[in-house]
Amino acid sequence: MTLYGYFRSSTAYRTRIALNLKGLSYDNVSVNLAQDKQLEAEFKALNPQGLVPVLQADDLLLYQSPAILEWLEEVYPTPALLPKDAAGRMHVRALSAMIGCDMHPINNRRILQYLRNELSVEEEDVMAWCHRWMSDGFVALEQRLASNKTRGDFCYGDSPTLADCYLIPQVSSARRFKVDLSAYPNVVAVDAHCRTLKAFADADPMVQPDAPQ
Repeated sequence: MTLYGYFRSSTAYRTRIALNLKGLSYDNVSVNLAQDKQLEAEFKALNPQGLVPVLQADDLLLYQSPAILEWLEEVYPTPALLPKDAAGRMHVRALSAMIGCDMHPINNRRILQYLRNELSVEEEDVMAWCHRWMSDGFVALEQRLASNKTRGDFCYGDSPTLADCYLIPQVSSARRFKVDLSAYPNVVAVDAHCRTLKAFADADPMVQPDAPQ
C-alpha cells in the first residue's frame, strides 16, 4: 500500500495511526501542502479534490480519511478499532465525528488560508478563530469522556479505537496553535496514554520522513 499524505496533515496522521494499529506496512509519499503540491495535476489525477490522504491499495484508490479508516476496519478486522456492540460502535463513530466533522474541518489549512488571503483577516483573529472552535469541541469531548464511567485509558473501552485515531492528531494540532488544554484532563490523559504506544509514536508528524529535520 502507498499513503499519499503530509507529515502535518491531521487526516494523514489519523490514517497512519490506523494503519499502524492494524500492523500494515505501507510506503509514504509526501504531498507538500506548504508548497500547494496537492493542487498540481499529478496529485489531482489521484484525488480531484486536491486533498490528502489518498491510500492506494493495489488498483484501488481510497480517499477521505473516514472512508479509508472504515475500509481498513472492514478489510483488516483484527485488531478491531470498533467495539463489537452496536451501541459501542455508535459512540466511537460519534466521538470521531465530533472531531472529524465539527473541529478539524473549520481549522483546516485551506480554511485558514482563505481567512488570511481572501478575507484579509488579521493573524490574531485567525488564531482566535482556531482557539474558539477547538475549545468548543474539546469542552464537549471532555464531557463525553468524563461521563463514561466504564472507559479505560482510551476514548472508549480498554483498547484503541477509531476515536483515538481522531483525537491524538487534533490534540497535536491544538498544541501547535497553543490552545490551553488544562481544562480537559480526560482528553490530555487519553492523549498521553496513546502516545506511549508504538503505533501512535510511529505516526507522529515529527518522525515522518518529510518532517523538518
